[in-house]
Amino acid sequence: MKHDDLSDRMYKEHILELYKSPSNYGTMENPTNKDTEYNSMCGDEITIQLKVKNGKILDAKFSGSGCVISMVSASLLTEKLKGEKIEDVKKFEKNEILKLLKIKINPARIKCALLPLEATKKALR
Repeated sequence: MKHDDLSDRMYKEHILELYKSPSNYGTMENPTNKDTEYNSMCGDEITIQLKVKNGKILDAKFSGSGCVISMVSASLLTEKLKGEKIEDVKKFEKNEILKLLKIKINPARIKCALLPLEATKKALR
């Protein structure tokens, strides 16, 4: 087995573990910013809750239900958001999410991967 195959397989296992026990899943008391987005194509629904102070994200949580891609994307994104400046987060694009996921996402699933980012950006408006 080649090294790339092994690291791919290990990363896919990591993705499944994150899906089973996602980081930052749950609700927050008194979030300063919040948004829920729904993907009508597949039924995924993600709510992002943020605690923002002085232009920085102090804490981030998500809740909802969806496919492996949307849930893992929300988990990885909420982890990355902590400590970030709002103006930097507003500039996050598709590539930021794909870098976090580290797996190939087929075009039909891109909306699933980007749903948490969409909710985050709307929560920050």
